[in-house]
Amino acid sequence: MSGAALQVISSYSLLQSSIRIKDVVINAKSKGYTALALTDINVMYGALSFYDTCRTEGIKPLIGMTLETSTTENETLILIAKNENGYRNLIQISTQKQLLLAQGNSEFKIKENLDLFEDIITIIPSENSFFINKLLNGQSEIAGNYLKQVAEVLQSSLYIGVSILTKDALYDKLLQYANQLNIDLINAETVRYLEKKDLFVCEVMNAIKHGKSLDNSELRYANEKIGTAWLKPLNEIKQKSVEKNRLKPFENMLDLIELINFDFKLRRVTLPRYNKPQEISTNSYLENLCERGMQEKVHLQKDEKKNKYLERMNNELSVIKKMGFADYFLIVWDVTNYAHRHGILVGPGRGSAAGSLVSYLLGITDVDPIKYNLLFERFLNEERAQMPDIDLDIPDNRRQEIIEYVNRKYGENHVAQIITFGTFGAKQALRDVARVMGVSQVESNNWSRVIPSQLGITLADAKKKSVQLRDLISKSERNHLLFETAIRLEGLPRHYSIHAAGVILSDIDLKEVVPLQMGNDDVLLTQYTKDDVERMGLLKIDFLGLRNLTILNNTLTAIKRNFNRSIDINKISLNDEATLKLFQKADTSGVFQFESPGIRNVLRNLYPTSFEDIAAVNALFRPGPMENIVHFIARKHGKEKIVYPDNSLIPILKNTYGILVYQEQVMQVASIMGGFTLGQADILRRAMSKKKADVIEKLKSKFVNGATKLGYSQENAERVYDYIERFANYGFNRSHAIAYSKIAFQLAFLKVHYAASFFAAILNSVIGDRVKTRDFIIEAKQHQLQIETPDINRSSYYTLSGKKNLIIGLGNIKTLRRDFIKEIIEERKNTGRYKSFDDFIGRINHKYSKEEPLKALIYSGAFDSFSENRATLLGNLSKKLSNVELSGGSSELLSLLAPKQEKYDELSLEQILAGEQKYLGIFLSAHPVEQFAEIAQMLKTQVIINVQENMNQQILCLIKKIKIIRTKNGQQMSFLTVEDQTGEIELTLFPKVFEKIGNNLKINQVYLITGKSEKRNQKIQIIVSEIVSAESLKTEMKRRLFLRLTEDDSSNIKKQLLKILKVHTGRVPVVLYEEKKALKWVLDEKYWINSSSELEEQLIKLLGRNNVVFQNESK
Repeated sequence: MSGAALQVISSYSLLQSSIRIKDVVINAKSKGYTALALTDINVMYGALSFYDTCRTEGIKPLIGMTLETSTTENETLILIAKNENGYRNLIQISTQKQLLLAQGNSEFKIKENLDLFEDIITIIPSENSFFINKLLNGQSEIAGNYLKQVAEVLQSSLYIGVSILTKDALYDKLLQYANQLNIDLINAETVRYLEKKDLFVCEVMNAIKHGKSLDNSELRYANEKIGTAWLKPLNEIKQKSVEKNRLKPFENMLDLIELINFDFKLRRVTLPRYNKPQEISTNSYLENLCERGMQEKVHLQKDEKKNKYLERMNNELSVIKKMGFADYFLIVWDVTNYAHRHGILVGPGRGSAAGSLVSYLLGITDVDPIKYNLLFERFLNEERAQMPDIDLDIPDNRRQEIIEYVNRKYGENHVAQIITFGTFGAKQALRDVARVMGVSQVESNNWSRVIPSQLGITLADAKKKSVQLRDLISKSERNHLLFETAIRLEGLPRHYSIHAAGVILSDIDLKEVVPLQMGNDDVLLTQYTKDDVERMGLLKIDFLGLRNLTILNNTLTAIKRNFNRSIDINKISLNDEATLKLFQKADTSGVFQFESPGIRNVLRNLYPTSFEDIAAVNALFRPGPMENIVHFIARKHGKEKIVYPDNSLIPILKNTYGILVYQEQVMQVASIMGGFTLGQADILRRAMSKKKADVIEKLKSKFVNGATKLGYSQENAERVYDYIERFANYGFNRSHAIAYSKIAFQLAFLKVHYAASFFAAILNSVIGDRVKTRDFIIEAKQHQLQIETPDINRSSYYTLSGKKNLIIGLGNIKTLRRDFIKEIIEERKNTGRYKSFDDFIGRINHKYSKEEPLKALIYSGAFDSFSENRATLLGNLSKKLSNVELSGGSSELLSLLAPKQEKYDELSLEQILAGEQKYLGIFLSAHPVEQFAEIAQMLKTQVIINVQENMNQQILCLIKKIKIIRTKNGQQMSFLTVEDQTGEIELTLFPKVFEKIGNNLKINQVYLITGKSEKRNQKIQIIVSEIVSAESLKTEMKRRLFLRLTEDDSSNIKKQLLKILKVHTGRVPVVLYEEKKALKWVLDEKYWINSSSELEEQLIKLLGRNNVVFQNESK
């Protein structure tokens, strides 16, 4: 039996259906269907995926769409492409509709777009359509007029949809209209979910879409709800049609299936033509540009070396010409050329494109492939016919300029960005369902908290792994419903967004190839995803906005401003000693690709002494290759013997100590030992990385045969082949490693030589992230930079740098709106510096004269350059704001009505720091540890930056993080991250120490730490033996014990005294006065005491009541 569901609305009608494409196709097949129509609302997002899945399952795919001609009264039509021309028209209808919606126009006028309906079958939906609704509401005249208008326009391609659920009375009316207007009825069941019980999931999705919640009555019967828009078995539909004497619509549906003849014409990528001068061929133009690049970049080389470059250039150009890719290189060159001309930094290269000399000569990349032994065949291989892939890295704050240029150059209908979909993740699904079910924010957070922190974890996996989650689910029926509903949503598209890098370029109008919609800044957006647009034969170029290039560019701009020095960052020495030392110390926070704790640990252990070492670390620090890191380090430091698979391979593997690190090394081994061409070697590399066993085995014979012809033994050849097969899967693209390590080295160079400019740029890249801002400011202090509070007369929105200082930007102050900051800066620019706080509040717009933002400015230190202290400004703020309101913005009245200003003593250091922490997220005026300077001085504590390994340590520090774990014995212990004004360090509290105080430790409190430092994973940490609250210590140390010795011969008494004191060690200083010698001094810290009545009695017994005195410091 044949049959089709003609209105399947999938989850690509965002938040309007729970149907996954693969599921509906498989489900339809099991229910007897031979065809399906995908008819998402106004869009065609899933068309190609649907087509593929149907073909795989033996179902005939019908490509369609549900068009809302008007959203006001649900005027909808089901459209299905009859053939290829119908498909082209369908994508244009979808595009036109989406562009109208972007303009705020929901009406699609059929008459004005009549030519687009050619070869398209149109069905009036059987449920909830304008026509059906008017009939059901008794408005037959309106319904009839509407049908006549549609029928006149669409003529023979129009059907009226009916369903087995259509009531007899309604069916009779529909049949009457159909006969009058010569329109056929057709079976068109509405499908939004697979089974009856799925109705509730769709209701939840609808509530998410509209930001609503379901009431208790809707939730109470959730599991009992039965829907009608489910995919009913085909035999049931036919049976009901027969029973109701409605077989004709069913037969019309069968005829329609036969009528449709459409297949996607998938094709190889066709390149747009570059708009070159007419008098020259594309290939010649490319060659001329390369020759110019040779003159600029290779002219200083010796003739022998020049010939090597010339030979390589000609070989590459020959391959590019043969494969027809000259236009592609010119298009990419044109974009990079535009960027260079307009001061837009372009990354040195990305991926295998850095292995191309042509790319280097054109200025597309800035990595010399001959100098770094990079292979063109890894990038473009005539023995593996495939599009080259040149991706460009651009500062993320200037990417849009590049896209706008391409849009202007090739025309707005020939350029588009690419859609991507955000799906419901595990936590997102739980949060959304919880909100719809009226769950409180606190309880919703509890759900998120019990999901294990594992990237990409599913709810099913989370349930297996988390006891707390299982307990929460079983706690109530509502919780069980919440979880099960979230599972049904997980993985479904939730929203669309724009692909981070991909841009489509096309010679032909994109509206004729793919459905489109409006993206950002008037640039079109494809409705098909990245893989789908490439399958449609469209050229994709990746313009990736890289935050690190923005940091690099902004640092160079700041250096120019601060030092009047222009640096060509691409010409710095990659052997710069100071920069290498930075990598050796792993001082790489803010350095691209080298920021994680793991890779910094590798740097400490490796102690890189060359740029090659840095590139190798970049390549090795990835899943898989990581296994070789230990051997790489050991071999570099002579702790493990360097072994080569064969001596002929030493030139290839020498830089990596005999270890296969790069994919290019695999290719070179195959070439030198197996006699492969580099093109053949690239095919071997791909086969090994993809684990294609049949190809690997086939190429093994070729390798061994080639090796024996070159004089190698068969045994040795087989051993080497097995070796490269074992490691090839772990190899990394050397071209990419070199290019990205170059960016890292450039950033590290700027960090070490121009720290202030670098830190200003990096702080501005994380503005709004208070944790990262705090961490980078702490690090800037470690680099001996002076950090200045925001200043109302000097600060910009962003942090500014001098030669050795940073002025924190106003944008870092919490609660300050961007428009208020803009007002502050523009008023200062137009009228001059603010002379006082009163001048400031008199000049800014009256609407910004609010207490909270002004308090934020005061606490942040923005007015510290004026005569009043922070306490005085805060104490008089309310009166001054009242005066501003009374004066109505008149400066004369403001001055006349000015209240008398009260003067206040400055805030305590603790209050100042609390204010800075609240509004800036960091302490700038001082550090909380500095409140305990007297303790530090008295106990001679160490600052963190000076802590050395294998020494007993005492430090005063603030706790930032506490991590508590259980040992194998079930005992609790903890790891602390602490800081002082000079840096941070990790502490370990083993169970015995943790038991004493661990559960009483608090974040953001200062403690005195006693312990021993040791080096672990090349980082110094402290094993804590004692931890004491600095506040309690301060109270304790305000006391003094004064002891007087009156005996002539006091040596015996003194011995007894010291013996007693040592039994009662503590933090109270002891002052000893020998009366006869008139000597007074503070005893060594080891004799300080913990005051107690027992000690006092012993001392009085030894020295006499009048000779033992406890005093507080204040007395």
